[in-house]
Formats: sequence, C-alpha cells, structure tokens
Amino acid sequence: MGEQSPVLQMTGIRKVFPGVVALDGVDFRLLPGEIHALMGENGAGKSTLIKVLTGVYSIDGGDVTLAGQPVAFSGPLQAQQAGVSTVYQEVNLCTNLSVAENIFIGREPRKFGKIQWGVMRKRAAELLQRLDLDVDVTAQLSTYSLAIQQMVAIARAVDVSARVLILDEPTSSLDASEVAQLFAVMRRLKADGVAILFVSHFLDQVYEISDRLTVLRNGQLIGEYRTADLPQVQLVEKMIGKELAVLEDLEDKAQRSRARAARAAPVVEARGLGRAGAIAPFDLTIHAGEVVGLAGLLGSGRTELARLFFGADRADSGELTLNGKSTTLRSPQVAMKHGIAFSSENRRSEGILGDLSVRENIILAMQAARGWTRPIPRRRQDELVDKYIKALQIRPADPERLVRNLSGGNQQKVLLARWLITEPKLLIIDEPTRGIDVGAKAEIQRLVAELSDGGMAVLFVSAELEEVLRLSHKIEVLRDRRLVEELENTAGVDADRIMQTIASGATT
Repeated sequence: MGEQSPVLQMTGIRKVFPGVVALDGVDFRLLPGEIHALMGENGAGKSTLIKVLTGVYSIDGGDVTLAGQPVAFSGPLQAQQAGVSTVYQEVNLCTNLSVAENIFIGREPRKFGKIQWGVMRKRAAELLQRLDLDVDVTAQLSTYSLAIQQMVAIARAVDVSARVLILDEPTSSLDASEVAQLFAVMRRLKADGVAILFVSHFLDQVYEISDRLTVLRNGQLIGEYRTADLPQVQLVEKMIGKELAVLEDLEDKAQRSRARAARAAPVVEARGLGRAGAIAPFDLTIHAGEVVGLAGLLGSGRTELARLFFGADRADSGELTLNGKSTTLRSPQVAMKHGIAFSSENRRSEGILGDLSVRENIILAMQAARGWTRPIPRRRQDELVDKYIKALQIRPADPERLVRNLSGGNQQKVLLARWLITEPKLLIIDEPTRGIDVGAKAEIQRLVAELSDGGMAVLFVSAELEEVLRLSHKIEVLRDRRLVEELENTAGVDADRIMQTIASGATT
C-alpha cells in the first residue's frame, strides 16, 4: 500500500476526566482503503479515543480532520452523517423490532410521509446478502442469536458509512464461519476505499485482517506499526508494558496445579441432566479443587449446560447431586443457598448494573442471599469491598465510582468479586475474558487457578480453546447441544484434538 493522505487524522488528542487523564496527546491516522487495528489493554484509551472522534465525549485538546477538513462532531449521529459509523462491542439494537427496521431505524424510506415497507425490506435483504447472511428480514430481531444480532448491527453500519467504519470488538459473539463472513465483507469494503478502524482482543484475527496497528497504553501513544513488521510477542509486550513472564508464570502455575490435582469428594454430580430444546441429557462430575472446561463452537450448548447448574434454567430430566445429596435447583436463589455462583457471559444485561457503584455491584449477591430485610452494615460492606478491590486489582480502586465508567476488564473483575464475596463451593464463569485485554485476561486466568488451588470447584466456559486448555483439569466437549466427549487434560490433548472431536461428533 503506497502512502496516501489520511482520510482521518487525530493529532495531540487530550481527554481528561475528574482525576484521570484518559488520553494524553495521542496521535492517530487512518488511510483510505486500509484496515487499521487499535490495540491496548482495557483502560488504555481505545474506547475513549473512539468516543472523542464520534462526539460522545468533548475534546479537551488536539485536532481532528476528516478528508483534510477540521471536524468536531456533536454526537454519533452527526459523525454518521459525515460518513463515520461505529459498531460497538455490546449490541445496541431494538430486539422488539424486525431485522429490516433495525437496519433502517431513523432512515426508513418514505413516500408522502409514509414508510415504504416493501422497499425497506428489499433493501435490507440485499444488504444482508452482501454479508452472506440468509435471514428473514421481517422476523423480530429477538428471535435470532446474539451472533446474528451483531451481524445486523454491522450491516446497518456498512449501509450508512461512506468513509470510515469503526468496528469495536465485532467478532466477540461470532463463531469461526461468521468471522470469516465478516472478514470477507471487510476486505470488500477495503477494496472500495473504505477506511476501517478495527478493535479486537483476538490477536490472531488482528494479524489476519489488519494492515497497520496503533498501540495505546495508559492513555498514551506507544507507536504505529505495520502489522507484518511487529511480531505478536512484541505487540503484547508493548500493550502491557512488560515482558511476557507474567503469562509464562501462569502457564507454569496451571501445569503445577494440574499435576498435583487430587480428586477430592465431588461437589456436584449430574446424571442424565438435560432440558428439552436446550441441552441433551448428560453426565458430569465436578470435584473440589477441579476446573472443568466447556469447549465447543457457538451454539453448541455450553451456556445452556452451565445455566442448569445454577437453576437459571430448570432441568426437565435427570438428577443433580450436591455434596452427596439429591437436589432440585428451582431457581438461582436455591443454587446460591447451596453455594453455587454464576457469572454470566452477558455483562451488560445479566451482569453489571451500570447506574450503581462498584461497591453496590459487589455486595449485590451477598445481600440477595441474606435477604433485603437484613441489610449488610455499611462498615462490613466497606471492609469486604476493599478486600476484593485489592485482591482482584480493580482499577481505579474507587468503590463509589459508577461501574459503567470502568473498562470491560475491570467490570468483569467486579462481577467476579460479587460472587467470590459469597464464598461459593462451585463457581460457574461463562466467557470471563471475552472482550478484555491481554493483561486483564492473564489476571483473571491466574485467579481461576488460585481459586482451584484453594479447593473451589470451577466450571469454566470459553470460546478460546487455548484458554480452556491452559486452565482446565478436564474438558467437556460439546457439539449440537450435546456433550460428546470428556477429555482428561493430559499432554496429548491440544486444540487440534478438541477441534477433531467437535468435527467428528464422537459421543461418550
């Protein structure tokens, strides 16, 4: 790619929040017809830079030009009208409306003031065909998976973006085939001259699709690089500001834990447990001090299996035994009384309460288990919250900060603190590291290993096979909402072995 004039140039960008310099003189440029990855840990300033660009935040210093002209957008709508469109990590659509309505909301084709429904549906179908997505555009969006909803959000952005398309973790809810579809669309848009800013924590995807990358750390620019010229190890070191010894130590710790893991008494045993339409009957035993990983493609039944162990969904077949006693989990409240905790994959709708503080979010589960008529004394709240903020290194360490103002990685730590404060016997964590940076991911993985060392049973769900392999003592492989094989995590088990099991559909 020859050097061209940037379609977007940000120079000396500064953004300050009370007590925090979020961006400190950051430069960023985006060329026409390129895919440019914006890299950094959560809290490095990536989202802030995007929000400054699109007018969500006002700018405290620096300049922004679009196609050589100075701009200062008053909000995302004005940015969109100028040709800068953004798809954020958390899908923000109206699930009660149809697919077509979501794509054209606020831009519906009209004639004499009336919406042309036929024209809108036809254009929506044509647009989705560009993404090789075959869905009924008249169907309510809520009838489709989170992955399909993400693709619809991208389709909307593709339709309204003429110059710059910003994709903030667009692949976090997509399986491998859907990622391939998205990348094909991105390459077509790139060929058409569209500049794409791509944010992702999946390093392999970054190296597969991006031409250049810019690294931020602690609100400062570390550098701009051609992707092909920067090895992955060096990229990670630039992102976290240290050598990868922390990750290597985690690997060693997990190996030691796995090597000495003794089978204690079972914490939970499922025999023929299942739910029609969600997960076929399965057998599974989880011992104290054991990490059991669930591996499978998107839609394989990982989350559905995990929800049965928390009473979030009711099993309609089989038996569940907790600490040697047959138990029926009629609700999450019953599960919590039995010492079971569940951290959902959906931080936004089933996890954090954004309008509450870090302290209020952390004590929520303990207060629910205790009962709302018996409030936890404030002094006790402060003691517990301070303990877990320090233990999990939640940043910033301000218990009264609104949790919505934390980075994704720190929000995930708040969720884990909420459940750890209840001292569970079984911790179920669904995609705890999805969409968070390398450093925070390593910290959470280390925490899981330490909880296991301390005797806690852990049911660990992740789409990243290397993560499952790193942490788990045994791996339950799922396919088509069925548990097909249990693998002891020994030296001969690797990602290829798991993928072969998924592909073959062998049953236990």
